[in-house]
Amino acid sequence: MHAVTVSPKFQVVIPKDVRAKMGIKSGEKLQIINYDDRIELVRAKPVGETRGFLKGLDSSFEREREERV
Repeated sequence: MHAVTVSPKFQVVIPKDVRAKMGIKSGEKLQIINYDDRIELVRAKPVGETRGFLKGLDSSFEREREERV
């Protein structure tokens, strides 16, 4: 486990071995997720890379019959 220090500008440095293991490059975008009492960093994928990721998904479902107002 690594400990980092928050700078006066609220910046943190991701340790070198963690960056290497995760393949994080300089300038890469990460999303920050606040979950309960922790912060998670998630690699942000460009929209173009997500094209087709739902291919083959069965999107059929039965709708309930209801009156529309």
